[in-house]
Amino acid sequence: MWHLDLVPIYLSDRPRLLTELTVALERALPVTVHVRTPWFDPELSFDPTRGQYSSTRVLRYLLDERSSSSPRVLAVVGVDLFAPVLTYVFGEAQLDGRAAVVSIHRLRPEAYGLPADDRLLFGRLLKESVHELGHTFGLLHCTDGSCVMHASTYVEDIDLKSAEFCMDCRGSVPTTIT
Repeated sequence: MWHLDLVPIYLSDRPRLLTELTVALERALPVTVHVRTPWFDPELSFDPTRGQYSSTRVLRYLLDERSSSSPRVLAVVGVDLFAPVLTYVFGEAQLDGRAAVVSIHRLRPEAYGLPADDRLLFGRLLKESVHELGHTFGLLHCTDGSCVMHASTYVEDIDLKSAEFCMDCRGSVPTTIT
């Protein structure tokens, strides 16, 4: 069993979503989740020329936290994220590192002109959270279309995969982390 700090950013209106995510991550992974407030100003990640927040900067600020005893930290944000060469990202992680970030902004059905659907949003959030945490274990994108580590360029790609690792990827997820 290992520990994960879950850091909600701009999600004060969605406490139930975080509670459900905590429970689901503890079921999906050998992890104990602790919800923490951010120790940095999230606005430092905002890029006014793009009108979005830099996922790379969020990662950098997550990694600046030295006092955490948790080997992994996952920020879940309610704002739109980008990476330098991409228009948007659902999330980003430090490969074989300790930090990851996921945004619910483009996971919401309303972002595509559809009615709100909390169950669909939650399923997408869980898949992307597990996916980005998989990258922190050194996992790359998987060719198995049902594996949670399969690449997701569009939200429909997320809907098609499961929230679980395939047999090959599962073998790379540690049961303990020091």
